[in-house]
Amino acid sequence: MPGAAEPYGREGLGLAEARQRVLDAIRPLNRSESLKLAEARGRISAETLLARESVPGFRASIMDGYALGQSSQPQPGERWILKGLSAAGQPFDGSLETGEAIRILTGAALPDGADWVLPQELVTVCGSGIALNQDASDRPWIRGVDEECAQGDILLTPGQRLGPADLGRLAGCGVAELKVWQQPRIGLLISGDELVSPGRVRPNGAIWESNGTLLETMLQSLGQTVHHRRVVPDQPDALRQALGDLAITCDAVVSTGGVSAGDSDWIRQLAAELGEVHFWKLFLRPGRPFAFGCLGDGVPLFGLPGNPVAAAITALQLLWPALQKLEGQSEPELFPRLQVELADPLARRPGRPELARARLETQDDGTLLARVNGSQASSRIGSLQQADLLLEIPADADHLESGTRLWAQLLRPRLF
Repeated sequence: MPGAAEPYGREGLGLAEARQRVLDAIRPLNRSESLKLAEARGRISAETLLARESVPGFRASIMDGYALGQSSQPQPGERWILKGLSAAGQPFDGSLETGEAIRILTGAALPDGADWVLPQELVTVCGSGIALNQDASDRPWIRGVDEECAQGDILLTPGQRLGPADLGRLAGCGVAELKVWQQPRIGLLISGDELVSPGRVRPNGAIWESNGTLLETMLQSLGQTVHHRRVVPDQPDALRQALGDLAITCDAVVSTGGVSAGDSDWIRQLAAELGEVHFWKLFLRPGRPFAFGCLGDGVPLFGLPGNPVAAAITALQLLWPALQKLEGQSEPELFPRLQVELADPLARRPGRPELARARLETQDDGTLLARVNGSQASSRIGSLQQADLLLEIPADADHLESGTRLWAQLLRPRLF
């Protein structure tokens, strides 16, 4: 059970202010490369692309049926003489006069003079002709020449993150490759004397190193790549060398651990020595010991907490938007927010606003429920497993009853 309010007063930056200060300090890399469409998912566009021609470029039938040589709504009992067939990729060679029709298949081009399509279900074939046997819709069932785009339309602008729909549309408009911004080279530094690689014997007092795997794979799921990953003991000379090396070879340096105020926490001190610390401490749980600054010639440094959950949460809230801007995305995406109700009572210590990990459930009546994932200790990676939501719990909240409505961030990536 939670005890009294936590020992820290109201100190540190609020999350929104911290995120804005980070984004204000980030400058895009502005390095581009050309990629084929199949390689460009999740990348950021680096150019404006205009449609070279209208697409589909011809009037097409929306369904299987009969194209008529008229532009007015057909009436039951009307008849037309069949003149031929238009199939996808094999258009009818000729034009239609009043009283004439052709068999037409979905996606096939309409000939000149054809301004109406009858669904095949409404038509009776009578020898060399057809007849309308019931009322027809007032819709002609014709896809326009420029339904997808007209010549000169803007298909893409710089700064857009490319999803399957963007790439599929480009392919459908004849584009085979495009320029994208290069992704930032990320250097990941994990510090701690107590860390042992997974698979090795763990001495008493040591822990298996997990932050590197957690952060690297989380960034991979967000489309980013860690280029250099180093585990360094809490020794100032070794840490100074590692930070300096990463600042030369990377576009962003991410550290985890060693950023608090303990006797073996060297990251902030070394960052100030090698560059500048812009701010330290967040008014947030988990994630109070977070530092942001720069190294060397302005390479941004993100000093994440050492506890794995706090490292992951602060990375999602502050590192991920910064990486998007660094890569060239015009408007960094944040996770969408929605209102949910607590599935169970929740007791906590008031003091800082909290981002609690929870699963999303839906009742039969459509009510969205948040079920908190057990203990919310910042050292317990299990609280992240199967988490759909980050519940935004106000700083002064203590005991929250089931049914309490809260805002939550939805941890779901965009599909299209």
